[in-house]
Amino acid sequence: MSIGKLIYWFEEIGKEHNSILGKKCANLGEMTRMGLPVPPGFAISIDMYRKFLSDTGTSTDLSEYAARLGELKDFDITKIDQMSQTIQDIIESKQMPAGIEREIGENYERLCQRTGISNVAVSVRSAGTESRPGMFETYLNVKGTEDVLEKVKKVWASAYTPRAIAFRLNKGFPLLGDELGVAVLKMVNACAAGIGFTVDPVAGDASKVVIESNWGLGEGVVSGEGSVDRFAIDKQTMEISERIVGKKTKHVVNREKGAEWEDVPLEKQSIPCLHDQEIREIARLAMNIERQLGCPQDIEWAIDSDFLFPENVFFLQTRPAKVIAQKPASTSDQIIDLIAKLYRP
Repeated sequence: MSIGKLIYWFEEIGKEHNSILGKKCANLGEMTRMGLPVPPGFAISIDMYRKFLSDTGTSTDLSEYAARLGELKDFDITKIDQMSQTIQDIIESKQMPAGIEREIGENYERLCQRTGISNVAVSVRSAGTESRPGMFETYLNVKGTEDVLEKVKKVWASAYTPRAIAFRLNKGFPLLGDELGVAVLKMVNACAAGIGFTVDPVAGDASKVVIESNWGLGEGVVSGEGSVDRFAIDKQTMEISERIVGKKTKHVVNREKGAEWEDVPLEKQSIPCLHDQEIREIARLAMNIERQLGCPQDIEWAIDSDFLFPENVFFLQTRPAKVIAQKPASTSDQIIDLIAKLYRP
């Protein structure tokens, strides 16, 4: 299999690399290029995934399995679940080829050297060429070469989560689709995190930046589980025009390896997890991204407890924002959302 470069550092890439690395990786590179505060990291190309499939014989195994399924017209949640488990097992059961193992390992070691941290904790994130939030897997607080390699393989396999399969079948796309790039970036030691929109995603009001936040890691907001804080910032005056402090009873925190939900201490449940200066800085940076990219953005951010303001604000992702007010969901989208709820951890 003749291919070129397989791994890129964020400072080497931009939005023109979407088809090579996936949107998330390309966006992280573009944000780095724009001078935004992005954690250091590297992008594993889609060609690396294809090389894995070819070198391990996985491509043949998947094709044979898909052929045995025949034409997929009538399917239900049970069948989707069975397909998902079988395909992910095929991928995850393969030994990582020595060449791929060496290249990913060498780049992880370079990241350790850059950060000055042995076995630096990273997040290992999926990056498809189309933005499909919530369909593929992300792994947090991954430490050491062996764990990174395992999680890269799991991200590749997550192209076949039940939700991803349901999406493709409903849209008439091939079952064996959604080849994924992988972003490997230093974990932010997040005391608070969340999402920001440069347009109100419900009302469609483009005069505001809307921020939702929780203590701990951003999954405590993105998952939609429980109450969070909500702030609206006027783009012209930078005044905080709306404050809703939720009763935040659960949050996601780092463990020795990985991350998990735990109770928020009682004294922190009903106080805001952001200072006003942090709220305005997130809004300012979000508006800068919107100006440079030319459309409203949906942004993931985190506040790092290891740094002082304003160096403590980091951006982890950006993508074009979807405004609910524009149009109702189609029937197939409603089906996909239902399946997503059934499989939400």
